[in-house]
Amino acid sequence: MGGAAPVQRTSRDIRTANRYEVLRQIIAGSPTSRQELAAATGLSLATIATLVGELTELSMIAEVGFEDSAGGRPRGLVAVDASGGALIGVDIAETYVHAELFDLALNVLARADEDVPPGESAPERVAALVAAAVGTVVARAGVEPARVLGVGVSVPGQVDRDRGVAEYAANWDWHDVPLLDLLAGHIDRPLYLDNPLRACTVAELWFGAARGRGDAVVVNLGTGVGAGLALGGGLYRGVSNSAGEWGHTTLVLDGRLCHCGSRGCVETYVGALGIMRNLSELSPRSPLLHPGDQTATIDALAAAAAAADPVALEVVRETARHLGAGISDLINLLNPEVVVLSSWVASRLGAPLLAGVRAAVARHALRRPLAATEIVLSPIPTDPVSLGAATFALEGALRSAGRPRAGRRAATPLRAAT
Repeated sequence: MGGAAPVQRTSRDIRTANRYEVLRQIIAGSPTSRQELAAATGLSLATIATLVGELTELSMIAEVGFEDSAGGRPRGLVAVDASGGALIGVDIAETYVHAELFDLALNVLARADEDVPPGESAPERVAALVAAAVGTVVARAGVEPARVLGVGVSVPGQVDRDRGVAEYAANWDWHDVPLLDLLAGHIDRPLYLDNPLRACTVAELWFGAARGRGDAVVVNLGTGVGAGLALGGGLYRGVSNSAGEWGHTTLVLDGRLCHCGSRGCVETYVGALGIMRNLSELSPRSPLLHPGDQTATIDALAAAAAAADPVALEVVRETARHLGAGISDLINLLNPEVVVLSSWVASRLGAPLLAGVRAAVARHALRRPLAATEIVLSPIPTDPVSLGAATFALEGALRSAGRPRAGRRAATPLRAAT
């Protein structure tokens, strides 16, 4: 039988994963003790002591005193050293590039945006926009470029993160674009690539509705649509890092034509462009419709729905009807604890969309798995994709710690665009 060979984890992989998990727990619960870290991670106290020492040497955490004790030896406390470095997360979407710079506690220090105008999505152009946004957040935060430990970049579609290649982005017709090599011509820091499904899911696992949950689905609703998966408490990528392309599963046989070349995909009914089509079919001359401008249309729909406009409410109901049917399949298949509606479309349409989805799911999902599933909007106040992308840079920094840097060499240093 054919197929991909199983990936063998090396001792370095295990050490990186343990560092990452310990630092994740410290960031989530600073200050904390070594005993609490052992209980949260399942690692031995001896292993925790070693990892805490390594993270301290890397200036990522620091000793911050002792906890009060009713008797016995007081426990030493450690906390993240927020000033020990900076991380950048970049959210490349079909219509914009959004960058955020974080301290090591993953607090946002600066943000920047660049528009991706229609017809200007050539890889070289997008790389230049990313470089401009990255340079801007560094300048706005007043951070020395050398303190940036890495830049995590999220790009829509299928990604080979090891090679730094955007393998396929349907909405831009990208095929095997060496995006990190293009970015390395502008950005002189370590670069890490993945897609928004993984980024949103990690953000929810660290700080959002999936925190403390074993099995979660994070539905990413933007121009594109997908489902990030957390199974058994960890991010599920699939054998080729392609898990979660739920937006390109068939919802309606012989339905709307999708950018991927198929018909009836989930994305064509619940993505931003699909919602615009829902509106145009219901009310072709609606003033809410802004042809060629997804953001303006979704914003107008959201405002009108909040004002109880009947056309807007019907569009949201129709969108929720299709979305709920697709989410029911995920619930029946995966039996998750929580389904999180994330990204900018879900954020803008908010409560009316959530209510409609819950009602639709109640009609379609099997009773037993549905009873165990909570459906919520993402509670993360910042951009979850940028936050998740920053954690990819953090993971990369932990992996490369102690090794000579051998990454891609940049032609120009980080700086704000002029």
